[in-house]
Amino acid sequence: MTTVIEVKNLTKRYRDTLAADDVSFSIEKDTIYGLLGRNGAGKTTVMSILTAQNFATSGEVRVFGEHPYENARVLPRMCFVRESQRYPDDATATHALRMARLFFPRWNQELADRLVAEFQLPMKKTIKKLSRGQLSAVGVIIGLASRAEITFFDEPYLGLDAVARQLFYDRLLEDYAEHPRTIILSSHLIDEVSNLLERVIVIDKGRILMDEETDAVRGRAANIVGDTARVESFVAGREVIHRESLGRVTSVTVLGELTDADRARVAAEGLDIAPVSLQQLIVRTTQHADTAQPAAAEGVL
Repeated sequence: MTTVIEVKNLTKRYRDTLAADDVSFSIEKDTIYGLLGRNGAGKTTVMSILTAQNFATSGEVRVFGEHPYENARVLPRMCFVRESQRYPDDATATHALRMARLFFPRWNQELADRLVAEFQLPMKKTIKKLSRGQLSAVGVIIGLASRAEITFFDEPYLGLDAVARQLFYDRLLEDYAEHPRTIILSSHLIDEVSNLLERVIVIDKGRILMDEETDAVRGRAANIVGDTARVESFVAGREVIHRESLGRVTSVTVLGELTDADRARVAAEGLDIAPVSLQQLIVRTTQHADTAQPAAAEGVL
């Protein structure tokens, strides 16, 4: 695989807030990534630095092997569709797409026209008068029609209804299959986008918690459900990232693949194994990291 983005020891501090904390990772060519995490986790900060719209406090960022800031060899090859994109007050959707066509050398007008029709975007209305969903559609259309070698989508679905979101997912996969490129997708709707993602990077409080292929992530945890005493006996010695009980029934989420012997024991004990969705795993891993931090800090003291 060819690496198109290399991040080493990236740190970004806003006064008392550490938005990115010694972050290191790489992004490979022609792969769809999920950049996932809670609000304020540092996702937008990292994407802004990678696209030269923000500055790192320290660390090193290379895109196509070069520093991206004010680099005409790099910037036209990237597209950043962000949630809070601003346009001139009198700009219409027509103006926005015309500007995008001038900036992105791989722009495909035929695809843009098709998406405008499918999203039913009013092209002559000023952008400031568009609904939240229509504004999101402008960004989605630019991101897809740009066919940039690296495209960042930062919460692209905001305001889109379920039908429009599915249209976005379908067109993204369809065009990606015909015109591969690197796509970094930030989204809170993890289960909705999970089938799109080939690799996930999870950020929490400015740190990388997970950087793995999606298929590997799906198999790294399981829910064990059943009689509380038997469940607790089975999970003893395993890494538990979530536990909940109702009466005498307990569900425990454990990390690590279950062996054939594990599954045989679960069946013999009358317990059930329930799958863990990508969203559940990421949420519970993040929660587990939060609860583990104070204990780790106490150990240091």
